[in-house]
Amino acid sequence: MSALAAAIVDGHVVAKRNLIKIKRVPEVLVFVLMSPIMFVLLFAYVFGGAITPPDGVNYREFLIGGIFAQTVVFGATFTGAGLAEDMSKGIIDRFRSLPMSRSAVLVGRTASDVVYNVLSIAIMSLTGLVVGWRIRGSLLDAAGAYLLLLLFAYAFSWVMAYVGLLVPSVEVINNASFMVIMPLTFVSNAFVPLEFFPSFLQGFVEWNPVSSVTQAVRELFGNAGPATSEVWAMQNPVLYTLLWIGLILVIFAPLSIRRYMRASMR
Repeated sequence: MSALAAAIVDGHVVAKRNLIKIKRVPEVLVFVLMSPIMFVLLFAYVFGGAITPPDGVNYREFLIGGIFAQTVVFGATFTGAGLAEDMSKGIIDRFRSLPMSRSAVLVGRTASDVVYNVLSIAIMSLTGLVVGWRIRGSLLDAAGAYLLLLLFAYAFSWVMAYVGLLVPSVEVINNASFMVIMPLTFVSNAFVPLEFFPSFLQGFVEWNPVSSVTQAVRELFGNAGPATSEVWAMQNPVLYTLLWIGLILVIFAPLSIRRYMRASMR
């Protein structure tokens, strides 16, 4: 087989191995699915009355796009945590002794985490419907929104894969990912409109990729009016998000594979 075909076939085996863990440790899946439910209910019923979205949009519909973006970004941490765990337990060395593609571990790890994100998005969509969220756009646009979320999650999982190969333990990856993800998600338009931020933060919010994916899915779901910002990223959120997805994959996929090769040689 070619190198690409070998990576896909071997990556499928590794992804299957990762998904079998759901049956072995179902508690992990339970907590993965409970987290988005908690955030939806918390912001909808606790903070919703204090925040007024633009153009008279219902806050609960405004909120769901941000929760979607936050959930898929946080879901990418499973890639880093899984790799850090395998590194600490020596499983990576066992993989290296097998006749398999060198990129298969990372390909399988990132692919299996897409399944977690699919389940999280499905549960979150049902929870959103319960609290009053509705898809106002076409079914084709809604499908595009879900696909964009999964693509962004897959790309971001390569960032976490690289971080997971840099740190020595699962505990460190949890703390490191928290330091990266929290500013990206909360200093964005995920939960509050852009105009609520002080002027010195608005530039960061406007060009933040989490803001663009949030704005993109809101528009595709029909849950937002025109963007209040005039910057190009907010006026073209789908295209800007796709550019970020491509940029992240081009940079972090090779970096992660190279780091995996070096880290597993120790």
